[in-house]
Amino acid sequence: MDGQFPGTQSGPMETRETFDSLVRAEFRPKSTYLNTASNGLLPARTVTALQEAALLRAEGRPLTPLYEDVEASRAAFARLAGVPATRVAAGASVAAHTGVIAASLPAGAEVLTAEDDFTSVSNPFHVRGDLKVRTVPLERIAESVRPGTALVAVSAAQSADGRIADLPALREAARAHGARTYVDFSQAAGWLPMDAGAYDFTASVSFKWLLGPHGAAFLTVPEDFGGLSPVLAGWVAAERPWDSCYGPVAELAHSARRFDLTHALFTFAGLRRSLELVEELGVPAIHAHDVALADRFRAGLADLGHEPVAAPGSAIVSAPGLGSRQGKLSEAGIEVSDRAGNLRAAFHLYNTDADVDRLLAALA
Repeated sequence: MDGQFPGTQSGPMETRETFDSLVRAEFRPKSTYLNTASNGLLPARTVTALQEAALLRAEGRPLTPLYEDVEASRAAFARLAGVPATRVAAGASVAAHTGVIAASLPAGAEVLTAEDDFTSVSNPFHVRGDLKVRTVPLERIAESVRPGTALVAVSAAQSADGRIADLPALREAARAHGARTYVDFSQAAGWLPMDAGAYDFTASVSFKWLLGPHGAAFLTVPEDFGGLSPVLAGWVAAERPWDSCYGPVAELAHSARRFDLTHALFTFAGLRRSLELVEELGVPAIHAHDVALADRFRAGLADLGHEPVAAPGSAIVSAPGLGSRQGKLSEAGIEVSDRAGNLRAAFHLYNTDADVDRLLAALA
């Protein structure tokens, strides 16, 4: 991991040194890894926590610490999202969370979605079969909210190309027409500042920019639960889970925990440490770092005669027509993605100027 960390150069020297030292202590990639939009790298502290969790099981010791990790992860995500922990449910996937929201809508309700958004954000509405799902270009989603729209569902940042939705405009349009809002922050949480309280529902996986293992996803809901029914509720969704292991749950949790799914305990053991690192570094510093690298890559692409998909302010850069280069780049030790023929590069806290320049040199 040679090179400069650009996102911290505007702060005091102590801040730059702290950011730099924390990142270098946690990550030792064996490649030029520019594929966080697919999977984030695991910090060293997370790997250690996963090993320790596995030993608890292997040695037959009590698993109490792992349940504590679930609640610590919930609280940490709540701080990053800007909402109380009582509004955060811990589940396994965005698709499952979307399914709960889809199940709450009355037959015939109109759901407004963006073209080519990630499937987990939209497909559960389609499989209902009795909803009116309307799809428009991302740039038109705010202006397309109309009387009768029940819900607007969109990703904060598009998986395919990094375009960022105009969330303030969407929020105002939804409010004007009485529509609820559902925002998937999976490609944004961890580098783009969040305000989950500004929307009715939000969701996010944890294995991308939040640097956690696979198997966990968070859902935020309003204080009054926004009309959702906990259709997937099991024993962990009870107010007193250990007293609710048999028969119907007599009393659902009074918080968003009523929407929890059975916890992947090892995942949360690691995720707790990953979220600690994100909080230590701070999303504003990570945001500045990531976007500076993305902008460097955009400028370099232009110098090479390539025009990336317009996504100002995004940590994800998509270059049309270059996706076929992904295989050769991987052979050269540079990890990116091929998405619909486009080369997608995603820049995160463990990347440097040297990583950007190495990719540009390979493309040249």
